Amino acid sequence: MPKLHWEDFTPGAVAIYGPRLVTREEIVSFAAEFDPQPMHLDEAAASGTILGGLGASGWHTCCLMMRMIADGFLLDSSSMGAPGIEEVRWLKPLRPGTRIRVRSTVLDVRASKSRPEMGLAKMNFEVLDETDALVMTLITTFMLGRCEAAP
Repeated sequence: MPKLHWEDFTPGAVAIYGPRLVTREEIVSFAAEFDPQPMHLDEAAASGTILGGLGASGWHTCCLMMRMIADGFLLDSSSMGAPGIEEVRWLKPLRPGTRIRVRSTVLDVRASKSRPEMGLAKMNFEVLDETDALVMTLITTFMLGRCEAAP
C-alpha cells in the first residue's frame, strides 16, 4: 500500500534526493547504447565539441533524475504516471566524477475534474552538482491517487 497520496503534496514543499556519483563508465555505457554522439563516448572526440569534454547525454541525466526520484518518493506513492513533460532544460554538462542530487518543488496541486480518484501535482525538478550549480531542470505533472475519492 503506497504511503504517499495526492493529499500529501502541497505547493511550495521541497525535498532533496541523492546524492549519486556519476561515473565515466556509466556515461559511456549509456551513450553507446542510446545516444552515441562523440561528446558522450570519448574524451578526445568530446574535446572538439560544444561540451569541450566528455559529458553525459541529456537523456542520461533525465534517466538519473528519474531513478533518484523513483527511489526517493515515487515508488512509495500512488503515482499513476504523468501525461508528459512540460519542459526540460540541460544547463551545464554533467561530467564524470560529479555528485548530483535532485531538488523537487511542488508548484501546484489540483483535483482531477474528470476522475475523482485522482489528483494532479505539478512539480519542478532541479539536478544540482556538488557546487549547487544547476545541471538540468524538468517540469512535469504527476497523476496521483487520492486517499479517498471526492464525492
